[in-house]
Amino acid sequence: MTTNRTKVTHPHAVTELCEEGGRLYANALRAGRIARADVEPAPCLMEFSLLHPDPDDPDWLRPTPPAVALAQRLNPIEREIAEHRRRSIELSHAFEPFMTLSAQTTAATHSISVLEGSDRINAALDLATSQCRTEMLTVQPTNRFSERTFIQGLERDRPLIERGVRIRTLYQHTARYNPEKLSYVERFADGKVEYRTIDELVERLIICDETVAFIPTRDDQQVALELRHPGLVRYLIKVFEFMWNRAVPLSVGAPYETAPDGLTDIQHSIAKLLVEGHVDEAIARRLGMNVRTCRAHIAKLANALGSGSRAQLGYLIAESGILKQEY
Repeated sequence: MTTNRTKVTHPHAVTELCEEGGRLYANALRAGRIARADVEPAPCLMEFSLLHPDPDDPDWLRPTPPAVALAQRLNPIEREIAEHRRRSIELSHAFEPFMTLSAQTTAATHSISVLEGSDRINAALDLATSQCRTEMLTVQPTNRFSERTFIQGLERDRPLIERGVRIRTLYQHTARYNPEKLSYVERFADGKVEYRTIDELVERLIICDETVAFIPTRDDQQVALELRHPGLVRYLIKVFEFMWNRAVPLSVGAPYETAPDGLTDIQHSIAKLLVEGHVDEAIARRLGMNVRTCRAHIAKLANALGSGSRAQLGYLIAESGILKQEY
């Protein structure tokens, strides 16, 4: 009589050996063999070759030693790992030339970084100045010089001077009458530091070792660009040198002396900006003075030229020829 038995399916990974399979395998190892009928609830033991037929008695199964069973399972995995490692090495060698090209392209692409927020800007400046070894060029417009700015400047510049780094800084002429800036300059009188003033400055600029430059992109100084593109940095150095050669050393000169035409240098600068169409606030910012002082100079300029209105003042400036030396 033939008995039809339903095959028990018991799918799972060998690493997740079921509780019943683990119990039966342990029993087989302890006893040295196990009855075939006893392992029917755990067909996985045969599927994973943890048991094999007893050559002396087909009704019994003998356990495969754990070390042998483990080796049988590990060998194909290790072969697969070795094959993946070989392929990864081949891929690395194949892409190595392109990685070099990509690194060069990325360096060029990311040579301009946007810095948002004073904390990030100051952190980038601190890093650049800490790495500066030869020279730092700075353009520092406006008269805003708070105690916090004073302290930050001291903390940033003192280590540079102690390392023998040369510093050249441009201010507007009005810095000559700013006690805070003069006090700051005096702190570094013994270092390799030079200060000059010029009639007007457009915006702030810091350059370290001809390798990195920082410029603001907003009037509130909360967004700046860190430039590491060699061409851009070289161009900004040329702009700085152009202004530096036109500037007056802070230790000498009197930029506000009256010229032969009866106007001071600052009034010449204001006249030029008026003709260019700048409003009072913009003129004051570029010359580093407050708006009230700027308007006082405009009034003196109007009185000197006999102007009765702003529109007439622009016409008289153009007709007077006082700007010929500027162009």
